[in-house]
Amino acid sequence: MAAREHIERAPSMYLQVAQRMASDIKQGRYRPGDLLPSEAEMVAMYGVGKHTARSAVAELRRMGLVESQQGKGSIVLPSGGVLPATRVDRSIQRTAKGDWRLPQMTETEAPAVSRTTLDGPPALLLDQYDQDAISVDRMWHDPATGARMAHRVLIPMATAADVPSLAEQPDVEISDLYRQLADAGLSLSFTEHVTARTPFPDERTALGLSDASPLLITYRITGDADQDRPLLCEELKAPAATCQLTYPVTPTKAAAQRTTRRRSRSE
Repeated sequence: MAAREHIERAPSMYLQVAQRMASDIKQGRYRPGDLLPSEAEMVAMYGVGKHTARSAVAELRRMGLVESQQGKGSIVLPSGGVLPATRVDRSIQRTAKGDWRLPQMTETEAPAVSRTTLDGPPALLLDQYDQDAISVDRMWHDPATGARMAHRVLIPMATAADVPSLAEQPDVEISDLYRQLADAGLSLSFTEHVTARTPFPDERTALGLSDASPLLITYRITGDADQDRPLLCEELKAPAATCQLTYPVTPTKAAAQRTTRRRSRSE
């Protein structure tokens, strides 16, 4: 029996186009500030489809070589690239009067409220798999860059049972949800979990992403610090190529270490 030989598979066509253009950028054919060829020009240059050209540009953005500006096209960045254009501030502030303040985001449409069954990462983080919850969906966008973000608040019915006002108007400002929890005597804590993955088709459509563009996902869990119990989950989905998440980091007091004295052999 003949030994099996390994056959190298060629990269996807969009990756081949992206690698060719990346090489041209590094060799100086396209200089910082230059516009890349349009999608139509790339179709003619490389003999590929429009979808392949669009995915190649998305890959160049992921590499940090270009940025796309609405109404202009894709512009070559200085060597080393720059941080994504849209800064998403994830800070939480508490005022002297006890109010909660969050960075303002621009909504593209009214919040949509529905009832859902918890599953996936939110269910695991809330420790309530297959339990009912109220879902509040919002669509945010950055007017300066055009980046679109999807935000969802999940209020478990168990939390709504403890704080009934949450179920009466779940689509109020998120800071108001925090206030209602605090007014109920709960000491709030916040933990944010960040991950990334390839977007699903409906997410690509909603956020205007290409096939090659990764998706940033954060899960913010609001909990009861006294009982170490999760109360709410906020899920944010943002395009990784154009958005950067920023957090203020406050040092916490280290847990006291328990020390033990060795007994001497004479004891």
